[in-house]
Amino acid sequence: MGSAPAQIPTSFGHELRACLRCRLVKTYDQFRDAGCENCPFFKMEEDHERIVEVTTPNFNGIISVMDPSRSWAARWLRIGKFAPGCYTLAVSEPLPEEMQHLCQEERVQYVLPKRM
Repeated sequence: MGSAPAQIPTSFGHELRACLRCRLVKTYDQFRDAGCENCPFFKMEEDHERIVEVTTPNFNGIISVMDPSRSWAARWLRIGKFAPGCYTLAVSEPLPEEMQHLCQEERVQYVLPKRM
């Protein structure tokens, strides 16, 4: 996780989705083609149904981060160790329990979203 930049969304319309774990924002097609740079264990590029499970079109705000490790905003949003890219400020729905268990198995942190 971290050093190679994530794909930048090719469109900023209604087709944007955010990863429910890391909050990376890309289009559905980008998740289908390359998966999530921060969450490769979801294997979205192999299982296209998983994209709908682990991403959401419902999110608030977008921040672009070029150097997450040096950005106070990235650290405040808890994305300081993720790949440079576009992230949402907040998602309003949790990752499905099955995927939360997968995160535990992979020993990666998952923080439930705050109530909005």
